[in-house]
Amino acid sequence: MERGGPPGPGGGAERAPGGAALQGQPAGGCGPWEMRDRLGTGGFGNVCLYQHQDSGARVAIKSCRLELSVKNKDRWCHEIDIMKKLSHPNVVRACEVPEEMNFLVNDVPLLAMEYCSGGDLRKLLNKPENCCGLKESQILSLLSDIGSGIQYLHENRIIHRDLKPENIVLQDEGGKIVHKIIDLGYAKDLDQGSLCTSFVGTLQYLAPELFENKSYSVTVDYWSFGTMVFECVAGFRPFLHNLQPFTWHEKIKNKDPKHIFASEEMNGEVRFSTHLPQPHSLCGLIVEPMENWLQLMLNWDPQQRGGGLDPETSRPKCFLIMDHILNLKIVHILNMTSAKIVSFLLHPEESLHSLQIRIEFETGISTGNQELLLETGICLDPRKPASQCVIDGVRGWDSYMVYLFDKSKTVYDGPFASRSLSDCVNYIVQDSKIQLPIPQLRKVWAEAVHYVIGLKEDYSRLFQGQRAAMLSLLRYNANLIKMKNNMVSASQQLKAKLEFFHQSIRLDLERYSDQMAYGISSEKMLKAWKEMEEKASQCAQAEDIGYLDEQIMALHTEIVELQKSPYARRQGEVMESL
Repeated sequence: MERGGPPGPGGGAERAPGGAALQGQPAGGCGPWEMRDRLGTGGFGNVCLYQHQDSGARVAIKSCRLELSVKNKDRWCHEIDIMKKLSHPNVVRACEVPEEMNFLVNDVPLLAMEYCSGGDLRKLLNKPENCCGLKESQILSLLSDIGSGIQYLHENRIIHRDLKPENIVLQDEGGKIVHKIIDLGYAKDLDQGSLCTSFVGTLQYLAPELFENKSYSVTVDYWSFGTMVFECVAGFRPFLHNLQPFTWHEKIKNKDPKHIFASEEMNGEVRFSTHLPQPHSLCGLIVEPMENWLQLMLNWDPQQRGGGLDPETSRPKCFLIMDHILNLKIVHILNMTSAKIVSFLLHPEESLHSLQIRIEFETGISTGNQELLLETGICLDPRKPASQCVIDGVRGWDSYMVYLFDKSKTVYDGPFASRSLSDCVNYIVQDSKIQLPIPQLRKVWAEAVHYVIGLKEDYSRLFQGQRAAMLSLLRYNANLIKMKNNMVSASQQLKAKLEFFHQSIRLDLERYSDQMAYGISSEKMLKAWKEMEEKASQCAQAEDIGYLDEQIMALHTEIVELQKSPYARRQGEVMESL
């Protein structure tokens, strides 16, 4: 049977009465520590959030809620021992138990852990907007964090054995969401023997050899990790997710090693696939390597799972492929003339011009007419490599975009690319009175929600692109006004110099006339002076730049009106994040 909810230090659970005490604590309470939330309940323990009344410090305290057998007392203490010796950013950190709580509950000590305020991964997956999986940026962040945490545990000869969304918590660290592994209550220290034959865990994420009570090794965590990542991509588990493990294991155990997905048709037939199901949020360039990675992680054979060790690096091949996925340099470009996103895998040291040639091939917009803008409205620098389109540490097309405009056009007539309804949603649209079984109805509902949310995100991205264009226009306008002011200043200086020159010429001509009365003259000099006077007069005619000032002011007025329009206002979260 599956255990109860997660005994983890993540937030987001029900509010407990202020000042409620730990079961079994001394009558005097926990001194300045006040219980604020009940974070989770597991097979043996409760996890509660305690906050210090004076300092505001918060800590997650795990206490035993049952009388334990000797074996389970050893397991409880073993978890505390494991937690205390681990130190990794993607494994929840054990803390010193506050002095006021340093007592036994049901004959076992308390476990103090860092408090993670973002709740657990299950809470995130259960949000309606994630019914067809998480965003690409969230998936890649999870892959990086939990992959790193699992490698750390295995390097320290520890198998977790109970990886599942409820045992992954989220922590906001400086505006970045960090995923952390919790609940090592079922972890097995390999120093106790590399193969183990006893297990109680969460069966839906359980590797087949554990389910069958066979011996196992670190590859059990690969299966659980692969199952979790698949669920984050698709919104459901990979193999007959509507069935209980006792049922689906029998139907899946003879699958091809490369099969990563199985669904049951209306007639009861099981359909296998080596590909990820649609819809999902991964861009096309990541899908194939992700499928290759999942094929290694979801191999039924524990000996083959993970791909074995790479002979050159002595690292499991699954983690090499994972690193390859995470290190891909992909630039995502929204073509504002068609509302279509095109993605390019950047070559090492690729120039911006090389990227623009590829963009021209995909979009038909010539390199000379391409205007590539960042979200801030700044143009890409042609002197810098194409990697300026990618921000280090920022992954996923939903988190960072470059906007493509066609300089030869001021109005985009389309046609704009639009989302199409999935077959199952379209089926319901055509016949809204049709009755479907609950699993199929849930699938239709999920894909309909995914479609509507996708439309909203498409709209927000187009708005963001228009805003980038407006910011660019404002920047150009500011530069234009600066240049105009410099030109006016220079014009006024030239005008003053020209007037001074005119006066000098007139004065020289007057003096020359006086000299002629005494017979002193030079026709050549007189001709040169008159030519200079004519040129000065011509310059005086060309020096009027007032009309430029008027045109620039008119343009500025139009831009101010554009800023005031509702179309220039930030729209939703995408706009507010700028």
